Amino acid sequence: MAVNLRAPLAAELHPVAGLRLGVTEAAIRKANRRDLAVLLIEAGASVAAVFTRNRFFAAPIQVCREHLGAGAEIRALVINTGNANAGTGTDGVARARSCCAALAQQLGLSAQQVLPFSTGVIMEPLPVERIEAGLAAAIADAREDNWLAAAHAIMTTDTVPKAFSAQAPIGAAMVCVTGISKGAGMIRPNMATMLGFMATDACVAQPVLQQLARELADASFNRVTVDGDTSTNDSFVLIATNKAAHLRIDSLDSADGQALKALTLGVAKSLAQAIVRDGEGATKFITITVAGGRNAGECHRVACAIAHSPLVKTAFFASDPNLGRILAAVGYAGIDDLEQETIELFLDDVHVATRGGRNPAYSEADGQRVMLQSEIAVRVELGRGSATDTVWTCDLSHDYVSINADYRS
Repeated sequence: MAVNLRAPLAAELHPVAGLRLGVTEAAIRKANRRDLAVLLIEAGASVAAVFTRNRFFAAPIQVCREHLGAGAEIRALVINTGNANAGTGTDGVARARSCCAALAQQLGLSAQQVLPFSTGVIMEPLPVERIEAGLAAAIADAREDNWLAAAHAIMTTDTVPKAFSAQAPIGAAMVCVTGISKGAGMIRPNMATMLGFMATDACVAQPVLQQLARELADASFNRVTVDGDTSTNDSFVLIATNKAAHLRIDSLDSADGQALKALTLGVAKSLAQAIVRDGEGATKFITITVAGGRNAGECHRVACAIAHSPLVKTAFFASDPNLGRILAAVGYAGIDDLEQETIELFLDDVHVATRGGRNPAYSEADGQRVMLQSEIAVRVELGRGSATDTVWTCDLSHDYVSINADYRS
C-alpha cells in the first residue's frame, strides 16, 4: 500500500489548453485494462525530453531521440504499458516506428512528428498489431480533461495513479501545469526515471524548454530511488503548448522564467516523490539529506549510498534502529579523504552519532520511536563545507521480493 499517497481526483487536474489525452484497452499484455494512451498536441507547441542513460536503452528511446533530433514539430505521443519493447533489437525499433507511422496516418501527420513510449516486460516482442488496432478508440476518447485516465493507462506495478496539477500567475496570464508519471520498481534515477509526462500552457522557447526539462529532472526525478535499478525505458517529457496569454519566456533567469520553474518543479517533485511513496512493497518514505559537503556531487554520492543500501532499507522496514549501517554507507560512498571525526548523524530530531561515534545522549528508545514512523528524515553532516543534497527513498520489504518474483506471472 502506498505511503501516505492517495489517488488523485479528476477534478483536481487542470486541463492544459492545446493538449488532449485519450486511452483505450488494447490487450497488450492483459485483458480488460486500459493500457494504451495517446497525447495529441496542437500545432505551435514546444516539446522537450530527457531519457535514460542506460546503454541498453529500449527501442522507443532510440526512435524518440531520432525524431526529436530531426527537428520536426512533435504533435503526438503514443504510450503503451505491459511491454517495454526493450532488448528486442532491430525488430523492436521497426515495431516502434510502425506505431508512430500508424498514429501519424490517422492524424494526418508524418511519422517523425510522433514520439513512442513503452513500459512493461523486457525482451518480449511488442504486439504492434494490437496497438495499431486500438489507436482509433484512443483518438476518439481524446479530451483535455482526461489526465486521470491517462495516469491509469500507463501504470505497471503501480498501486496508485500518479497525477498532480498547479496554477500560478505568470505575466498577464494564469498558467497551469499538469503531469502524470508511472513507476514503482526498477527505479534509480540516471537522468530522469520511469515515465513522466508534464504539460503547461505557458509560452516557452524550445531551447529554454529543453533546459527546463533537464533542470526539473535533476531536481526531482534524479533524486528518487526505490531499488537502485536504472530502467531501459526511463523518459521525461515536458510540453509547452504556448497557449497562455503572456510574453514568451526566452530565459529561465528572467522573472517569468523563475516563476515557471518554481511552478513546474512543484509538480515534478510531487510526481517523483509519488513514485517512492508507491515503491514496490514500500511501507516508509525516507528523506535523506547530506549537508556540509565540499560540493553537491559528493553530498549526492553519500545520500545515494545510504538510499541504495539493502541493509539500511531492510532496517527501516523492520523499524530496527541498527543505525551503524548508515555510517557504514557514508564511509563507502567514495570520499577518500573523509574524516570520521567530523560526521554527525540525525534521525529526525534524534542526534544519533557525533564526531563519528555514538552520541552519549542517544538512546535506543529514541531511535525506535522514529523508526516506527511512516515518514522518516535522515540527516548526515559531513563537516567539510557548505554544500547539501537530498534524495528520497523507501524501505525494502518482503513484498518487494514477492512482487518482482511474480512480475511476469
